[in-house]
Amino acid sequence: MPKRVDHRERRALIADALMRVAAEQGLEAVSLRHVAAAAGVSAGMVQHYFRTRDEMMVFALAVVSERNETRVRRAIEALGATPAPRALLRAMLAALLPLDEERRADGRVALAFLAYTAVRPAVAAALHDETAALRAFVADRIAAGSPLVTEGRVDPERAAVGLLAVMEGLGIYVLGGHYPPETALAALDAQLDLIFGPEPPTRDRAGSARRRRSA
Repeated sequence: MPKRVDHRERRALIADALMRVAAEQGLEAVSLRHVAAAAGVSAGMVQHYFRTRDEMMVFALAVVSERNETRVRRAIEALGATPAPRALLRAMLAALLPLDEERRADGRVALAFLAYTAVRPAVAAALHDETAALRAFVADRIAAGSPLVTEGRVDPERAAVGLLAVMEGLGIYVLGGHYPPETALAALDAQLDLIFGPEPPTRDRAGSARRRRSA
């Protein structure tokens, strides 16, 4: 009886190898041959699942996106049933920053992919809907939670674009070792202050005012 092939398991094996090659050697090292060697399979098997290098690149970003979605979901769930819009955005964007080794590895892949798509519009098109959906979600949370929007001092769409740009820029600087995680988080909080207004201080047990932050 012929052995039954688990295509999902094989695809996951190849995806894991692809991510290792990209994270350890850079996106330029990703090829059918290198990914096959890392996965311990034949190049023909890799080509069965990914006909071109572009298909592998799109899949690599999809893997990073899925991992990020999981991190964001867990961060938001930790806030409770009905988090305030500012707290929700802070948790979401902090989860996307490369603040630990796992997120740094994924961040290097995502950054390299963006550079790869800069000269490949057809490949970049795969990101457009995802980017638009994320921007719309952030704008909606800003509109729902910022008193400065009600006062006419903040435009939700522009603020969303700026906030996401700050997050992406901070991620690049953290990946390059220019800023430590605490500096990136402080800058993120400062940008949120510009959008939502300063966060009111809380009181510790000694009665001194401070601002509560979580990583």
